[in-house]
Amino acid sequence: MAMDKLILTVATTGAMTTKDNTPYLATQPEQIADEVQQCWEAGAAIAHIHVRTEDDKATMAVDRFEKTVSLVRERCPGLILNMTSSGGLGFSDEERILPHTILKPDMGTFDAGSMNFYKGVFLNPPLFLEKLGAAYIENGIKPEVEVFDAGMVWNAKRLAKDGFLKTPIHFQCCMHVHGGMEGTAKNLSFLVDSLPEGSTWSAFGCGPTADLIMAMAITMGGHVRVGMEDNVYISKGVLAKHNVEFIEKAKRVAAEFNREIATPDEARKILGLPAAK
Repeated sequence: MAMDKLILTVATTGAMTTKDNTPYLATQPEQIADEVQQCWEAGAAIAHIHVRTEDDKATMAVDRFEKTVSLVRERCPGLILNMTSSGGLGFSDEERILPHTILKPDMGTFDAGSMNFYKGVFLNPPLFLEKLGAAYIENGIKPEVEVFDAGMVWNAKRLAKDGFLKTPIHFQCCMHVHGGMEGTAKNLSFLVDSLPEGSTWSAFGCGPTADLIMAMAITMGGHVRVGMEDNVYISKGVLAKHNVEFIEKAKRVAAEFNREIATPDEARKILGLPAAK
């Protein structure tokens, strides 16, 4: 069966990775934009954007998004921007939704259920998801439905039936996040088999499962997310010094399986996004 070209997403920063995990983490707007630009030049079609405060703490502050997103848009024309709607733990519904309604990125994350999350609880109650889904529809933002276990797929199906998600849905299979599904081949296969017909999907594996999940997604016809949000090691015990190293690694694996890399314009067509302005 012919596969779509491979969409590569770079997640440079996240909310949980710290400078204690790696001194190479990009946290400030200029740093994030520099990392994203090099990844875009290397083949990334999507940038998944988290922002930090000046002292590197997780935040959903509009001004931090504005500065980061404006730099990325200026340097990377056509790149698909996918902004987080979580930003970490404990932010209010308004804090999580407001940056999207102001900046109107191409995509926004939609975490399809609540879960234990490392040493905290990641809350995504039904009423919040309905508000977020409605805000995305109103502002022309395509959700990236992040699923950390199979129950979240069912949540997404119900939300689509109730009109809070448009189909076809694009899913991100988030594997080996503490509190979610373990990053095994069997678990990813089960999760993908649970997705509604016609969906597109991407996957990543945290930490030691990163290479396994990447290779599986490439060979199964899915797409791939890489970056220091999910994994700081380019190989066992060796820290990546730049997110572009992960993009280059994904390209090498894809080449082994004759999977071509999608440009941002091609990725837009695959995902049903409008052409870049």
